[in-house]
Amino acid sequence: MKKILKYTVLAAVIAFASTSCSDFLDRPSEDRFTTGDYYKNDEQMEQAVNYIYGSPWYDIIRFYIYGSETMCGNVYQGNNAYSTLTVNGTDQDLKNMSYSLWAVNAQCNTVINNIRNADTQASQAAKNKAIGEALAWKAMAYFLLVRTFGDVPIIHDNTEVIKEASYNEQHKVQKADVYEYIVMTLEKAMELLPKDPNIGKYNRVDYYAAEGLLSKVYLAKAGVSGSLDQGDLAKARDYAKDVIDNSGRSLTPVYSDIFRLSPKVFQATGENLFSWQWSSTTGIWTAQNSIQSDVGITGFSEFGDLWGGWKGVSIDLQDAFGVSAIDNPEQRQDTDDRRQATMMMFGDQYPYFWQDKGGFDFYRFFFDKDYYPTGLSGNASGGAWQSETGANYCKHLFGCGSDHQSALGVSAGNMLYQLPTHILRLADIYLVYAEACVLTGDSASALTYVNKVRERAHATPLTSCTFDDVWKERRLELALEGDRWYDFVRRSYYDVNACIAELKAQRRSGWSGDFKTVYKKFVQDDAENYVGPGAHTWDMSAISYTGTDDLIDVKPEMFTIPFPTEDVVMNPNVGSTAEAIHVDVRNEYTYDF
Repeated sequence: MKKILKYTVLAAVIAFASTSCSDFLDRPSEDRFTTGDYYKNDEQMEQAVNYIYGSPWYDIIRFYIYGSETMCGNVYQGNNAYSTLTVNGTDQDLKNMSYSLWAVNAQCNTVINNIRNADTQASQAAKNKAIGEALAWKAMAYFLLVRTFGDVPIIHDNTEVIKEASYNEQHKVQKADVYEYIVMTLEKAMELLPKDPNIGKYNRVDYYAAEGLLSKVYLAKAGVSGSLDQGDLAKARDYAKDVIDNSGRSLTPVYSDIFRLSPKVFQATGENLFSWQWSSTTGIWTAQNSIQSDVGITGFSEFGDLWGGWKGVSIDLQDAFGVSAIDNPEQRQDTDDRRQATMMMFGDQYPYFWQDKGGFDFYRFFFDKDYYPTGLSGNASGGAWQSETGANYCKHLFGCGSDHQSALGVSAGNMLYQLPTHILRLADIYLVYAEACVLTGDSASALTYVNKVRERAHATPLTSCTFDDVWKERRLELALEGDRWYDFVRRSYYDVNACIAELKAQRRSGWSGDFKTVYKKFVQDDAENYVGPGAHTWDMSAISYTGTDDLIDVKPEMFTIPFPTEDVVMNPNVGSTAEAIHVDVRNEYTYDF
């Protein structure tokens, strides 16, 4: 595990990166950081953990945001290894994701050891809080590792591994034991973390955030033996309900506000439990969010750094929302606010993007040469159309430079944004609770919380609730947030045939025909002056569904992705055919602090 070693060593011997930015990202500078002269007070204890909220996670993004979303059928980016579920150990995005997760684990372990060994005047409460945060993020990293790779090594203490030079002798541990390790880690985190009364002040992990993650871990762990464990389901249900009832958190009233720049909008409710926090001002690569570059349409911002227009939001996800790109937008019956906040389709308008222009109009962007930004590539009358599905990403977009400046008072730049990335939200916990209730025979309670999620989106309330209802609701609520593939993974533990059947039934291909040409006919006159929607009769007869990239064959082993090839070469114990070992986690590992 050469790369795992690389990050293990780095985390053990280097300082956190420097330069002052927002309070959240302040951290000790590299040229003066040692355990002897840092960690002196409560403020430094908190700053020591800040780094873990962003930079080490940066390289996971491409796999997490659209690799996994392609595998689950929410995104179409042509026929590739993600769409065919054949990703292997040579895939660069997979390798980056794997190394990023091991880096997070190493950084968390290092922070914990440094705090424990520091000569400090900091309060015990500050030390506990910092260690608890690091433990919670460590658990999050392992939760992603076990659901991606299945059996994985447990690196409990990087210092010990380095001292013993045993990095190439680490064995995969059975995933049931890895789940127990995650549970143990979160239990310790909850023991140390405060039940924070100031949930909106910082986007930091507290007791209830860790408890929310624990509820989701138990929901996944419940099926790992091959059948559902009622005890684990009960714990998932009970931990989720405690978060719902006692955390003081609530759903952000307007769904689209969850994904906006202004911290005042979504922090006030505390809906985000775990978020990656980014900065555009540090000058340190990996401290920033650059997701918009990978998923945004060319010309959407003025920085010339967008190349994601060809990543279409899938026809199958459109089907789930009850809409279609080939239907006349003037007659589209959107019954769910989440649709437009998730994907852009012709006819959509967004008051929170391009605010200096009065909002963003998806029609005009492609067909009005006076509206489209100057000096950018595209056809003379607007932007270049690339999506084969008739829809593009909306989540993970912040807008243009003036949107960023007006919201945060700091500039965006080329692949430099501060939009936080939420990876565990209260709505997810509502649906964890609902699913655990359904699976333990309490459909009435499940219905209540599914409807709370739907009501926020102005979707029609359900009158009854089954497992399939909760399963679909998770897709609609969390689409494009990196979660859906992992829902399939955990369900495959105990019901793999249902997962295979659903994936094979999806419409995972694109439309055949040139959307730009067809739409142009109806929004421009012969002189190519912008006319606008509704000027001509809607006719999409030239567009048809191809079906060429639909899944034909799905095997159970496709729900487990192989380790990066470089790791397997260095350590055959992590190869796909290597046998995983059983570990008595509670006796083998301890958090004795």
